[in-house]
Amino acid sequence: MQAPAPTFDQRVYAVVAQIPCGQLATYGQIAELVGVWGAARQVGWALRRLPLPSPIPWQRVVNARGQISFNPSREGSDWIQRELLLAEGILVDAAGQLPLAQHRWRAGGDEFAN
Repeated sequence: MQAPAPTFDQRVYAVVAQIPCGQLATYGQIAELVGVWGAARQVGWALRRLPLPSPIPWQRVVNARGQISFNPSREGSDWIQRELLLAEGILVDAAGQLPLAQHRWRAGGDEFAN
């Protein structure tokens, strides 16, 4: 009997687990890497379902504008994300803006527009 195919969340976690320390990816980039173009929001929801603390480096995934998505519904995880990124040496300003171009992860050398 074949093992069941991995769920969307499992596929997201597997890709995000590959992002090296000090590098960033966008939600859209992760969606493309799991084969679901245009599913950036669903990637965010999958990451939000992770229990904290998590061995999956969820903090390395940011929006396409290179920002932490601050939102009261995140129950403080946006501030945790900021602190974790600062600890990795990634500068984050008070508005959550990051130097995305400088720290963009190139999965297997591929480049993604978002």
